[in-house]
Amino acid sequence: MTAYQESVTIRVSATQAVSGLWLRPPGAWGCLLLAPGAGAGMHQPFLASLAEQLGLEGLATLRYQFPYAERGRARPDPPELCHATVRAAVRTARATCPDLPCIAGGKSFGGRMTSQAQAAAALEGVRGLVFLGFPLHPPAEPAVTRGQHLLEVGLPMLFLQGTRDAFADLTLLRSLLARLNGRATLKVFEDADHSFNLRAKARNTGAQLQPAIARATADWMRRVLGS
Repeated sequence: MTAYQESVTIRVSATQAVSGLWLRPPGAWGCLLLAPGAGAGMHQPFLASLAEQLGLEGLATLRYQFPYAERGRARPDPPELCHATVRAAVRTARATCPDLPCIAGGKSFGGRMTSQAQAAAALEGVRGLVFLGFPLHPPAEPAVTRGQHLLEVGLPMLFLQGTRDAFADLTLLRSLLARLNGRATLKVFEDADHSFNLRAKARNTGAQLQPAIARATADWMRRVLGS
């Protein structure tokens, strides 16, 4: 695949901007925004490799930073600033690819910030949300408090989760998703942890899951977008 790749500047406010990386394959039919997890920026190998796999499925992607990662800091920004960054990334994606329908989401923290932003006020032009390991609760502290805002998200949602994800008890997650009136789709990956890594003794490796993750995402997006 020969994809068009470009670094972009995402203007969050008059005084603040973050970096983004736009990747568009030939014949793209949709666009997925990928916000990174709390402990990594947009250059995280998992997201970089996944963007390439999504490109093979015909999906353009926009990966982007949160301001704290842009400054090289470890502590996440306040939610309000993260939400503003999500909205700025959506504006940038729609301006960059006005011909492509957009889905937003991200890895862990990035996905949750996206859903919180959508729950607070609809993300303009976004037609669905994708979560790569939704962080429902801290490890060993099972609860659904962090997912209650999903009840206010009036869009189709795809949850990609590992059975060993310490940040999301699957019984609790399934119970919560059952309350979303059919808007949620859950795709479970056996033996995968929160980073979609498999146990060393497993036949496959975490990297080998990425084509399956990309394929599941593309299949769901085709259904949602009618492509």
